[in-house]
Amino acid sequence: MSRRTGHRHARKVAAAVAAVAAFGLTACQGDGDTKATSSTASQDSGSKGSGSKGSGSPDAEAKNGEGSAAALQKTDPKPLRDGAGLYPRAIRLEHSGKNNGRVLASTVVPNGGNGIGAIQESTDGGANFNQVGTIADPASADGKGLCCSVLYELPQQVGDMPAGTLLWAASFGQDEPESSRHMSIRVFKSTDVGRTWSHLSTVATAPNANGLWEPEFSIDADGNLVCHYSDETDPNHSQKLVAVRSRDGVSWSGLHDTVASGPVPDRPGMAVVRKLPNGTYAMTYEICSKDPKFSCVVHYRTSPDGWDWGDPANLGTRPETADGKYFKHAPTLAWAPEDGNPQGKLLLVGQVMYNADGSKAEGSGRTVWTNSKGGEGAWKEIPAPVAVKSDKIDFCPNYSSSLLPSADGRQLLEIATDYDGGVCRPYHATNDVS
Repeated sequence: MSRRTGHRHARKVAAAVAAVAAFGLTACQGDGDTKATSSTASQDSGSKGSGSKGSGSPDAEAKNGEGSAAALQKTDPKPLRDGAGLYPRAIRLEHSGKNNGRVLASTVVPNGGNGIGAIQESTDGGANFNQVGTIADPASADGKGLCCSVLYELPQQVGDMPAGTLLWAASFGQDEPESSRHMSIRVFKSTDVGRTWSHLSTVATAPNANGLWEPEFSIDADGNLVCHYSDETDPNHSQKLVAVRSRDGVSWSGLHDTVASGPVPDRPGMAVVRKLPNGTYAMTYEICSKDPKFSCVVHYRTSPDGWDWGDPANLGTRPETADGKYFKHAPTLAWAPEDGNPQGKLLLVGQVMYNADGSKAEGSGRTVWTNSKGGEGAWKEIPAPVAVKSDKIDFCPNYSSSLLPSADGRQLLEIATDYDGGVCRPYHATNDVS
């Protein structure tokens, strides 16, 4: 995947594909403006976000839940938080009782070399956010490195964790010296709406100095918690997509490839998984390769049960518009209901949009796609809520933007990163998509 710029990925073999396959999340440990935290319950006092007040107990705050938070508030783009924040993720609570309807967002924050996960909350339908929680761990402190996190609400009980339990996971340790580097994917949980977090488990630890990246959670058809991630540790693949599963969120097993290209230099990565109303699971990902057919082009595939994705060597299909546009780099996927359509609609975004002839498309950085046929056929362009201004292709502008449709599917909250001077900041906005 595209994380290779700078010191962090200098360790990789200088295969020809490497320059194509990745372009750096080094800023996951870049310059930041927040102060180090010593507790997972502490709040970054410099991160007041976009203006909402209150960051204490959720019971002490106004609730936009109570079963009534169907609509997001239409807003213009504004910063999610003060200072740097990378790899944004957003969810709306749907299994948390009286707190349903709250919107939670997470970003990876450099924090002066002590990488943290910052948890923001909106109690007014996504119009304003305030930081309410922090995930800080020794495994990402003192310059060890933190990257590419995921935020997830359990839709059903897993082990002794009830529905509504929040999970956060990330890649730890990419900036350790190569002689001692063993990256890991670590999972944390919260039972108080993101205020405090505790370490739950380690999904995987690298057996060598290569990387484990971009965890993604889903629940398969058998009720297992599945963690998908990008794996660089197999000598037969520069990178591949794999999955493991757990009955309790603590013990993980069943490691298997989900997307693994035949040519060794190819790099499938950055999986995002969504379950569709008919029970089918959809996955988007990029495939970086020296083959111009791929070169980090966004791909799509499905699974009947969220665990068996078929032949890993089958690289899936390339989503395109009717006139042949396609996305490259860092895709994310969302599902939303749609009036009169039991399948609902999918929404897709990638970092850069290209025309059929390979030239950069005019709406790149300002466009989201929709598809009302379960990902089949042509995708339709709509304006993105956040218009990313920078056209630089690196770890920041429009990199793995988060899409969160409203409960009725008529509006879309997007969190996208862009440069503000030399700082990579997350911006959020909501717009109509119906």
